[in-house]
Amino acid sequence: MRMARLLFPVTMLVCGPASVPALAAAPDWSKVPVRSITVFYPGVSPLEWATKGTEHGGARAMRKGETCAGCHDEEAADMGQKMASGQKLEPVPIPGKAGSIPVAVQAAHDGTNLYLRFVWKEPPGGAAKMDKDNAVKLAFMLDDNRVAGASLSGCWQACHVDIRSMPGVTDDRKTKYVTDGNLANGVFYDLVQWSSKGMKADGYVAERRVMEGGKGLVDAAGTKKGDEWTVVFTRRLAGGGTGDVQLAAGKTYNFGFAIHDDYTAGRFHHVSLGYTLGLDATADITAAKQ
Repeated sequence: MRMARLLFPVTMLVCGPASVPALAAAPDWSKVPVRSITVFYPGVSPLEWATKGTEHGGARAMRKGETCAGCHDEEAADMGQKMASGQKLEPVPIPGKAGSIPVAVQAAHDGTNLYLRFVWKEPPGGAAKMDKDNAVKLAFMLDDNRVAGASLSGCWQACHVDIRSMPGVTDDRKTKYVTDGNLANGVFYDLVQWSSKGMKADGYVAERRVMEGGKGLVDAAGTKKGDEWTVVFTRRLAGGGTGDVQLAAGKTYNFGFAIHDDYTAGRFHHVSLGYTLGLDATADITAAKQ
């Protein structure tokens, strides 16, 4: 089900290097197609659970090249509810936790910058605040078709059974990582995050997660009107920093995003399945030039 488009344009004042104009105008979003993507609560479903084949029936399909989104796109809300309620894959369910959140996603570019827009209604909350400083965080990751398996499972290639906040893990330093990830060889996810406190991070996930080093993020701005959040990212196509994927017209990239809702932290977020983002190219989400 598609969410209704919002009919007002958005402009943002952004800061950048002296050679880059200080004022970058986002697209007229009323003219940009909307893709509705349901992010869902994943519980304890790391990559190892999804691929070992004894508990997840889709492991065999993945070995044949079928994508997680191809099987589960329309049932993401049902999966999220089972896990949020503790019925499946969640040993410590959070009372009242929303199983899923439908998000309206839009993308466009102007030849210099990529613009990504996310709009969703805040679900009921009220649980204990894990991150008391941030009511909401939103992050997205991009892969230039270099991370093995990312075209099938999206960001799950960075979610492992031995990272912090997983049951039984006591090493608080163990962050997300890519098996055989190697920044120098281009095997990494480009990671960008916005938080409601106003923090912005531009980093990557390779052998470990690093929340700095990128130079692609021009700006990230979020607003809340009533119970509706709107977050817009402006990201330089050329990147130019450590862990930045260079974006080009005519190409597609693996794409996924996550929302930490209701002051949550760690694995207690809502995540998307893996999708494709294309620049002037046919994809799940196409960023056309305006």
